[in-house]
Amino acid sequence: MGRNAADRLLSAIGYPERIPTHEPFTLRVDGKEIFVEESAGRIVLSVVLTEDESMIPALAAYAAGRMLREEATLAYGNGNVFLWQDAPADADDRTLVRLFESFTDSCDWWRARVDEREKGDAVEISEAVIRP
Repeated sequence: MGRNAADRLLSAIGYPERIPTHEPFTLRVDGKEIFVEESAGRIVLSVVLTEDESMIPALAAYAAGRMLREEATLAYGNGNVFLWQDAPADADDRTLVRLFESFTDSCDWWRARVDEREKGDAVEISEAVIRP
């Protein structure tokens, strides 16, 4: 029997810990939690950025410009602002590594914006803004 996408992801990125076979499960990366789940033929990575709903408008202002640069998507649900990204569950190891690397890069950028807002020293970023 073949391995599922989550098992292949862990193997491809060389994750050092053994993870239970049930999904969803949590990876610890740089002291933060990344949730991994396989659903509807996709492997989905997600991370909670903040539970502070008051940050939604400020973070949403960045989302349109970030969609042009990355595949991760900013979302809100269950009282959390979170970031998610997915790939086909049957993706090869190289694609799974790229998914993980690009997602963690996106997480770093978004976490920096959340940290700036929490500290009150948010810097306006001069990026193009797409308006409807």
